[in-house]
Amino acid sequence: MSRLGKKPVFMPEKVKAEFKDRILEVTGPAGRLSQAIDRKMNVKIDKNSILVEALGDSRQHNMLHGLIRGLVVNMVEGVTKGFKKELEVIGLGYKANIENGKNLVMTVGFSHLVTLPIPSAVKTTATLMPDKNTLITVSGTDKYEVGAFAARIRAVKPAEPYKGFGIKYSGEKIIRKAGKAASSSGKK
Repeated sequence: MSRLGKKPVFMPEKVKAEFKDRILEVTGPAGRLSQAIDRKMNVKIDKNSILVEALGDSRQHNMLHGLIRGLVVNMVEGVTKGFKKELEVIGLGYKANIENGKNLVMTVGFSHLVTLPIPSAVKTTATLMPDKNTLITVSGTDKYEVGAFAARIRAVKPAEPYKGFGIKYSGEKIIRKAGKAASSSGKK
């Protein structure tokens, strides 16, 4: 049995869960999430906790046990607090803005604008910071959707190691490299 899978997931007061037809649905103040549960697992819901049980003892049962419990933890956290990722757009002339509430439009050093459609499961904002860089905030109740959209934004133009221009997560440290001028080999 999975060590983490055996632990119950505690639900705050305002969170409700329902398990019907192999689908677990969790509802809270921030929204509602649902997750299909594999047939090798069973879910028991008490008054204030959710317990995931493995219906076998094979290696695959153990792996699924921990995975399903982790997904349930993320669901409970998502419907109570939600998830948020922040990205910084750094560079001369690099900027991003939201167009019609449906598209994220970025100018990041290409000859064209980059347009990404915003998924319905996430909320995205673009704010100009005092240092003339843009801060993009992606938030929502589903941890997977928030992380996947933030990764798609970053993949458009990852921060490069020489001047640091590009898109990076807030707090991400870019390992900088020395340019050509730093290597003096003595040639004339």
